[in-house]
Amino acid sequence: MSLHEYARKRRFGQTPEPAGEAGAGRRGHRPIFVVQLHHARARHYDFRLEMDGTLKSWAVPKGPSLRPGEKRLAVEVEDHPLSYASFEGDIPEGHYGAGHVDLFDHGVWSADGDPLAALAAGKIDFSLHGEKLNGAWKLVRTAKPARQPQWLLIKRQDEHARDGEADDLISAPKKARKKTAGRTARKKTPSVRKKAAKRARRQDWRARALALEGARPQREKKPPPLQLATLRAEPPRGDDWLHELKWDGYRMLARVEHGKARLRSRKNLDWTADYPEIVSALEALGISDADFDGELIALDAQGRDSFSALQRTIEGSANAVLRYTLFDLPALEGVDLTETRLIERKALLEALLDGADPVLAYSKHIVGHGAEVFEASGRQGMEGIISKHVDARYYDGRSTTWLKVKHAQSDEFVVVGYTAPRRSRTGFGSLLLATREGGALKYVGRVGSGFDDATLRSLTAALRKLERKSPTVELPPHIPLSLRTVTWVEPKLIVEIAFRGWAKEGLLRQGSFQRLREDKAMKDIGGDTQPRISSPDKRVYPDSGITKQQVADYYQAIAPRLLPEIARRPLSLLRCPDGIKSQCFFQKHHAGTLGSQVRAVPIREKDGGTDDYLYVDSVGGLLDLVQMNTLELHPWGSRIDDLEHPDTLVFDLDPGPGVKWSAVIAAAREVRARLEEIGLQSFLRVSGGKGLHVVLPIRPGPGWDEAKAFCEAFADAMATQAPQRYVATASKAKRKGVIFIDWLRNGRGATSVASWSLRARAGAPVAVPLRWDELGRTKSGADFDMKKALARSARLRKPVWEGWGKAIRQKLVRLG
Repeated sequence: MSLHEYARKRRFGQTPEPAGEAGAGRRGHRPIFVVQLHHARARHYDFRLEMDGTLKSWAVPKGPSLRPGEKRLAVEVEDHPLSYASFEGDIPEGHYGAGHVDLFDHGVWSADGDPLAALAAGKIDFSLHGEKLNGAWKLVRTAKPARQPQWLLIKRQDEHARDGEADDLISAPKKARKKTAGRTARKKTPSVRKKAAKRARRQDWRARALALEGARPQREKKPPPLQLATLRAEPPRGDDWLHELKWDGYRMLARVEHGKARLRSRKNLDWTADYPEIVSALEALGISDADFDGELIALDAQGRDSFSALQRTIEGSANAVLRYTLFDLPALEGVDLTETRLIERKALLEALLDGADPVLAYSKHIVGHGAEVFEASGRQGMEGIISKHVDARYYDGRSTTWLKVKHAQSDEFVVVGYTAPRRSRTGFGSLLLATREGGALKYVGRVGSGFDDATLRSLTAALRKLERKSPTVELPPHIPLSLRTVTWVEPKLIVEIAFRGWAKEGLLRQGSFQRLREDKAMKDIGGDTQPRISSPDKRVYPDSGITKQQVADYYQAIAPRLLPEIARRPLSLLRCPDGIKSQCFFQKHHAGTLGSQVRAVPIREKDGGTDDYLYVDSVGGLLDLVQMNTLELHPWGSRIDDLEHPDTLVFDLDPGPGVKWSAVIAAAREVRARLEEIGLQSFLRVSGGKGLHVVLPIRPGPGWDEAKAFCEAFADAMATQAPQRYVATASKAKRKGVIFIDWLRNGRGATSVASWSLRARAGAPVAVPLRWDELGRTKSGADFDMKKALARSARLRKPVWEGWGKAIRQKLVRLG
């Protein structure tokens, strides 16, 4: 969502508020929330959730209630920029929102499902992880008419609910604070009491650490080490090895200093602010200093780690249970444990985590039986195992005492470039890979592991013979790779890569080189591999078993017929994130999350402001929409080059209860005949629903008001002449036994479903264009399902709508 309304209400340069810009959000970070106390003309709390690159905002006059089920009015206001999250200060008199703004609370949040879908549906279930506000909440839009949408903010029942107000959490005089604190203490939950008991019986962890052989006092604080595993095809044998599950998540290191915890990624990025619940749990251990090593994972409904659930939770579209699964303890209470035996470090870690917050999990292991553990991990659907020598020290870097053994899939890809080698590597650092999609090469990521010295030498020699100056493939904008570091090559070499599925950006996950496939050619690349589509096996149409991948395959196949009708037109999308049996919602505004090939066009709104609408102009853009669970495509009747002058009008013949299909056929023919009487040629489409569409192309010229007036007059005339058959009003009470000639789809911003678009209805029907001489053979508006539509498209040797090219020059006439 853009920030035109926010900017329109402010005079930047005279107010200290940030101007800011909307964006696609902050990659790799969890969505933030912020609550600000606004001492304006009427004191209130501003409640803001990061969504779609902005802060969706509500004014809560009384502030959030901590009592479960208590409803607080929340008035939806304009979106604010992300930079507003840190704003505190005075807005001058005479300016919008004049008054003092204090930062009340901040943290991260996640929704139970697609937050944009929930926003559109009017009910958002979410969880907050802040300094003051935590736990489960919901926002519910009311049906009460108002100038601004009104919602209710409600606290859910959980361990964070209590008898209290937001005002109770503001810094207050000691007397008031004591009263509040006392009331809170009486409401402590069992988990809080357990943490308090844990702190009360704190052990001498330093003494226990020093008792381990090889332990030594830390003389100076160094950057935490990071031990890495070496890939092996099979697990080692013997009781000198222990075996853990290989968790499918993100490696994360934690350091506690003076009781305060900080989190960092494998690439040394600061993750502390993104996981406050983990920070709080580490600090609640009651220790002063420690280094931890582990994996950040998310658990699915079956309690298994799920990388896709983790990604969705990080981006805010899922509320999966997060766990920081800890498997090593390099330092504790000022004691360096890197030279102690792994089996003893793990025992100390397990003892330390006893009774800790469940967000901290201990990574259990089995000593010996490596082959059996590996086989069992495969049956459980796990990524593989990590095998570690029981006496292993904790090394900084890759080690043969830590081995990873994975269950991985493989496929062939073409090499399109390579990066320079680093450190001791010779030849090249990594290979840039691509697959074929839609007849073109598409970048799918890099691979830098799996090469031995002989392979490095032979591949380097082959690559240098294929070097070229121009890029072989376009790199997506989100790839953090400088073109100056890439040497491009002709796409000739085919390699087999083992990998662990696809990341949400359509890139290979954890690729490893297997072999050069000299027996493979470019024509063998691609096929079933469509990395653009995540969750390909998700059933979108449960009744017919049609999956998301099949929807993508359909739209890719039908794109040459569909794109001419929708390209460069603003679109309304019907998105169904969990298939047609769950909540679907319409979306017309652009969002960075829709994909890099979905375009934005600024359009003036009725209130005088401007907002960004969406359109596509390529197969890639169309598949980006499918990736975001779009089923239906509804284009405007005008193009972005000339928004205010329509070139396509539609009469939707919608039969009411009791109307036979033969009457709908007769109505379509009569509409055609009446249009021909005034010199206008029309075309026919089954809607994929109950009725038929009569489509009228015109030369751009008349504005929206004139075009809509023509359609209304035409429909009124038919209804007046045959009131027993037609009605021109949308009133449902007048629809029984007659056909509604829906002319309302021809106003500015109104839309009709596109030809060849799927419909979000049982059976996966399609809106299909017909010749007029085919009309008598139709049996309903949903004659064509996806399979039949594809078969029809394959049979066509010429355009269905012959004469369209001439008809687009016909002028609209005045009626009456």
